[in-house]
Amino acid sequence: MERFELIEHTADLGIRAWGSTLAESFANAAYGMFSIMADLDGVVPKEVRELEVEGDDWDSLLFEWLNSLLYYFDVEGMLFKEFEITELAEKHLRAVCRGEVYDPARHRLKTGVKSATYYMLKVDTEKNEVQVIFDV
Repeated sequence: MERFELIEHTADLGIRAWGSTLAESFANAAYGMFSIMADLDGVVPKEVRELEVEGDDWDSLLFEWLNSLLYYFDVEGMLFKEFEITELAEKHLRAVCRGEVYDPARHRLKTGVKSATYYMLKVDTEKNEVQVIFDV
């Protein structure tokens, strides 16, 4: 089953992600973002990072979640492949993320993602679907 689809938008790129639960949709959005950034086939989920983010509502929580993951890539070079959302409420998310540090000899980067944006950002709690446009 597909986890996400790409949304083409002018000079930017976005995704629409879904799941059987809202937590799975948030996890699939993160997977989709890293799929835009790199070929994940060669990424081994051997390193673990625990993340906790807060937001004012569902939309800001998704925004903070994705940008927190980008922070780990920017600072530590972490390419995440697996995302386990352990707690999810309207203003709080806790997750365990697995991946490894980028190795240019083994990993192929594709598109640079600068940040998630609020433009067209949407969290549909009824359909368990999320949408986000990235600044690339």
